[in-house]
Amino acid sequence: MDERALKEVVREIIGTEQTLDDCAVFPSNGGLLVATTDMLHETTDFPRGMTDWQIGWMSAAVTLSDIAAMGARPAMVLLAVGLDTGQRLRQILTGAKACCESCGAVLAGGDLDAHRELTIVSSGIGFAEGGKVVRRHGAVPGDLIGITGPLGRAQAALEGYSRYKRVLLEPVPRVNEGLILASGGVSSMMDISDGLVLSLYDLLDANRCGYSIDSNLLPLLEGVPAEKSREYALFGGGDFELLFTCPPDRHPVHGVTYYPVGRVIEEPRVEVDGRSEMARGYLHRWDE
Repeated sequence: MDERALKEVVREIIGTEQTLDDCAVFPSNGGLLVATTDMLHETTDFPRGMTDWQIGWMSAAVTLSDIAAMGARPAMVLLAVGLDTGQRLRQILTGAKACCESCGAVLAGGDLDAHRELTIVSSGIGFAEGGKVVRRHGAVPGDLIGITGPLGRAQAALEGYSRYKRVLLEPVPRVNEGLILASGGVSSMMDISDGLVLSLYDLLDANRCGYSIDSNLLPLLEGVPAEKSREYALFGGGDFELLFTCPPDRHPVHGVTYYPVGRVIEEPRVEVDGRSEMARGYLHRWDE
């Protein structure tokens, strides 16, 4: 059983609509407030060799990336830190604060506890300019599929391509890109944390259309064989770029760099180079 299968339990209790997006959305003073939370464990979420500063940075980055994916501006992050030793706290908070400040957000507080394994819960709040967010649903056949940067670099780093190590350990939330894409009229958006194909399946879950990727349009990674580069881009996790769909008459969206990599199609499936692709990517799993 994996985390996406367990989502069905969540839906039975709180409803489907509440599980489709990167953030929960609430009315707030005539606008919209977005809220999100993430849990990270040292053994499953933080690659070996990370400094505590980088652990703090990544803990904030994953949450800020969710807010960016809604086309919202982040306001604050709260960290609940379960520490295996108190000596780690200063650098974790320093890294988290640096990430927040780079995105115009405030590290506003949180909670502390003792844990056998370092565990961090990162929660964030943001606000949508103009009272409008970009959700995962909204794509229609004919829209182009875009990504805000080369994919697969984090997976390449895990596979030993050290030139991409910083991308893996210090991911940069695409806040400005999300704001520009939202104002440019993209039809749907999410962040890519578990691989492009698996993210497309998440979009498929929220829409009544399908997604077709041309792997030849994926930017190739320097120093990585082309076949491996495409594999990492399609199925590797940890990139935290934005994945979006855009009506043809809204393309190009000025002020942001992105790569068109495919089209939205009528048949509800995910395909790569014209063939159906299975849902593969990074998933938390339970053996039961």
